[in-house]
Amino acid sequence: MRIIFTKFDKKSINSLPRILFPGKIVLIDKAEDTEEAVNFLLSQPILGVDTETRPSFSKGRGFQVSLLQVSTRDTCYLFRLHLTGITPAIIRFLEDKTVPKVGLSWHDDLLQLHKRAEFKPGYFIELQDEAKKFGLQDMSLQKLYANLFHQKISKAQRLSNWEASELKDSQMAYAATDAWCCINLYEELLRLKQVGDYELDEL
Repeated sequence: MRIIFTKFDKKSINSLPRILFPGKIVLIDKAEDTEEAVNFLLSQPILGVDTETRPSFSKGRGFQVSLLQVSTRDTCYLFRLHLTGITPAIIRFLEDKTVPKVGLSWHDDLLQLHKRAEFKPGYFIELQDEAKKFGLQDMSLQKLYANLFHQKISKAQRLSNWEASELKDSQMAYAATDAWCCINLYEELLRLKQVGDYELDEL
């Protein structure tokens, strides 16, 4: 019987083993490469999605979304939006209604993406909505993953420069991990719902 917690102690996360995306990472930094990438992604059964934005350390100065990461179970595409722009292919991806795309706090990401281009959001699943059905209250990706899998998602690269001329391997691994983990969480929540082999600890 699995024990899951309504709230997860952040201090205990540090001692957990770190999880990293184990698959192939494909960087897309040219507009003309977005079509083939989107065609491949929309042929998949499920996708995990996330975005990254260059942090601003000056009051009143902000940046648009720098990166859109889209992961299958074994391949993650990183779209460098400040270089590619939102192409017709990316619009087609965002408006697609056939393939489930799982994100966390995805409403906020959509608001930021809308600042780059107009589109009508397609088939997206909000992980926080799914987690709430179980009575879970700590909704960050890191806490949910620690709660369900007892593994740590490192946040060390979150405030790094996502518009650097070249992304570091550590940045790409971080970005891919966040998107990929959304699939893992969603499928585990579905499994727990179907099998019911868990107990909720309301500490």
